[in-house]
Amino acid sequence: MAQLVFEGQGRSCASVGVVFADHDTVLALNTTWLEHDWHTDVISFLLEDDPVEGEIYIDVETAVERHAEFGATVQQEVERYAVHGMLHLCGLDDATPEQRDAMRVLEDRYLALLDD
Repeated sequence: MAQLVFEGQGRSCASVGVVFADHDTVLALNTTWLEHDWHTDVISFLLEDDPVEGEIYIDVETAVERHAEFGATVQQEVERYAVHGMLHLCGLDDATPEQRDAMRVLEDRYLALLDD
């Protein structure tokens, strides 16, 4: 998955740690490091830009709670969060509706490649 995303985005990746966490852990990271006092499904921290080194924290509890809403399995939802986090490490943002739509297209593309 990481190879698909980083190569697809034209980026070199040294290492990416993925941590499977719960609501409280991801909320604490979001509040402490990004000053966002709300829940999120995934949070990424870029440690080095070139080659990319980073950490991705996935809120597995959110995936368990919301996967059916999107017609996905828990695993598929977790994979989407992982790809989303990797796209953030590549420099993409999702602050606007247009950016969110663009990220969703890329998520769908990489997830489809994983299924092949």
